[in-house]
Amino acid sequence: MDVFQKVEKIGEGTYGVVYKAKNRETGQLVALKKIRLDLETEGVPSTAIREISLLKELKHPNIVRLLDVVHKEKKLYLVFEFLSQDLKKYMDSTPVSELPLHLVKVVTLWYRAPEILLGSKFYSTAVDIWSIGCIFAEMMTRKVLFPGDSEIDQLFHIFRTLGTPNETTWPGVTQLPDYKSSFPKWPSRRLEEIVPNMEPKGKDLLMQLLQYDPSQRISAKMALAHPYFLSTEPSQASRHCVLENFCR
Repeated sequence: MDVFQKVEKIGEGTYGVVYKAKNRETGQLVALKKIRLDLETEGVPSTAIREISLLKELKHPNIVRLLDVVHKEKKLYLVFEFLSQDLKKYMDSTPVSELPLHLVKVVTLWYRAPEILLGSKFYSTAVDIWSIGCIFAEMMTRKVLFPGDSEIDQLFHIFRTLGTPNETTWPGVTQLPDYKSSFPKWPSRRLEEIVPNMEPKGKDLLMQLLQYDPSQRISAKMALAHPYFLSTEPSQASRHCVLENFCR
């Protein structure tokens, strides 16, 4: 790691700290994600193994590049290309009329799927589709769709908007570990209240992205072919970028 000079800390999350750094030999700016390892208990976290495996396979102009992996003592460093801004900073600096429709970033509690919040031990890529739906709405309104500050508060934000799920709207929901029959019973709100300026095709796509039942949530492949994207006529690369988990 001596080849890299840390410039500043640019982010911190559950699984690591991210630094802006400079390669002393080439002058290239990179992002260093430091993951602490507890070798006596679990070794390299499964989350890091999955991230490394996925990024090694994904090669796309709109997916952040993993440049190297460095293991040193009890630390694991993932070396990424450096990006000057994230989606939030880009949105804050860009007028709504000029904001492209193909930028997505999936992070934090606000974008967590309800099946995870309700304690499901088994889930699929449908959780990523839910996250994309949340950010899709946020890009249209410039407001976080479900801004919870704890897991139960997050659930209740979702319930207040989409209605409290039941066996009719989500078969099997009452059997999930953290479901409570005492949950308040909120009705669903109309989409016109949630995303008032979104066109009908966009609202249709949003509802398919935010289906409670993961098995009924639209797939990435079907979402790419949705009439909403055909009506806006983005490039093929842009359409695919919408549903990439590691999109810039």
